Amino acid sequence: MANIRVIENECVGCEACVDACPFGVVSMSNGIAVIGEGCNMCSACVDACPAGAIVMEKTEQPVQEREEEASGVWVFAEQRGGKIAGVVHELLGEGKKLAQALGQPLAAVLLGSDVSSRVPELAASGADIVYVADHPSLAMFSDDPYADVFARLIREEKPDIVLFGATSTGRSLAPRIAARLKTGLTADCTGLSIDPESRLLLQTRPAFGGNIMATIRCRYRKPQMATVRPKVMKRATPDTSRVAAVRQVWVDVDALRMRVKIDEFIEEAGEVVNLEDADIIVSGGRGLGDPKHFSLIEELARTLGGAVGASRAAVDAGWIPYSHQVGQTGKTVCPKVYIAVGISGAIQHLAGMQSSDIIVAINKNPDAPIFQVATYGIVGDLFQVVPKLTEEFRRAMAE
Repeated sequence: MANIRVIENECVGCEACVDACPFGVVSMSNGIAVIGEGCNMCSACVDACPAGAIVMEKTEQPVQEREEEASGVWVFAEQRGGKIAGVVHELLGEGKKLAQALGQPLAAVLLGSDVSSRVPELAASGADIVYVADHPSLAMFSDDPYADVFARLIREEKPDIVLFGATSTGRSLAPRIAARLKTGLTADCTGLSIDPESRLLLQTRPAFGGNIMATIRCRYRKPQMATVRPKVMKRATPDTSRVAAVRQVWVDVDALRMRVKIDEFIEEAGEVVNLEDADIIVSGGRGLGDPKHFSLIEELARTLGGAVGASRAAVDAGWIPYSHQVGQTGKTVCPKVYIAVGISGAIQHLAGMQSSDIIVAINKNPDAPIFQVATYGIVGDLFQVVPKLTEEFRRAMAE
């Protein structure tokens, strides 16, 4: 726990703390700094105060005994129609490292209907144990029944760490479970590791618009929970010889809350290749100048057998649906080739694609930030460059 306060007789009224506060909750009253409601204890004002008149006091709280019993790293094995989501394999690869550092088993939690056949796939990716809740009532994802089954299982088995993909499903399910268990949840992590001294999970995520990276610990409650963006962790090499222990999970249908009934799931039309699964992505930005010019991006992507992406600026302008947005507020991708057309390279966009194997940037501004992360850069008019690239790729692939 922490508390922040101002030592009034040492405050010199310089207002450095007012300028430093990212939330605008520090003000001046009679020449003395006042910290108002909304402070999140980021300590920016403490660092900025030249007189040392603002101090942060921390008090230690003991970890509850029941939580010391926690053991095991769990991964939510998200699936749709029996197909395991790609992020699950990434989490199992990363979860294996965490489990080995703690000397604990790695488990996958699989909920659905007729999904038991997916157990070998999860075992091959590193799961030592697979908890299977197989019941018709779980055929389609719904927040309440999934949260009921998962939260009850956590209470019974007491895992140390539970990881979810930061997908639409994971982002909906994880906070509901965390609230029921009264534990913490760190969203959209890009890095995970174990503190060797405290044995706590170190959860790293972008903060303040991606300008800094924050490392978060959940010190007083278990399990430690986090959602992780797809494509930021590397998949482990599958080992088909591995065999996982299977634990069947009883589903108490009468106890499940079913406030929503899903009649049918309809795939979104228009997105030929899923961005998160694509090996090649061609993205367009505001440099295209007009939504009709996205046809250049679509044609190049179609020629390469890739997917169409976009910057937030293009999506906000209404030129293309949000499902194509790449970046911190869109999708994180890691294709083999990422082609950025007319995208300047705002830090929020770079956060979603800079781990791509090869980045090709096309922009008329030689000082555009995108060139700082690009493997190859083309300075020129995109309306001349893109059609020529498309023509050359089409000719090369035909040969």
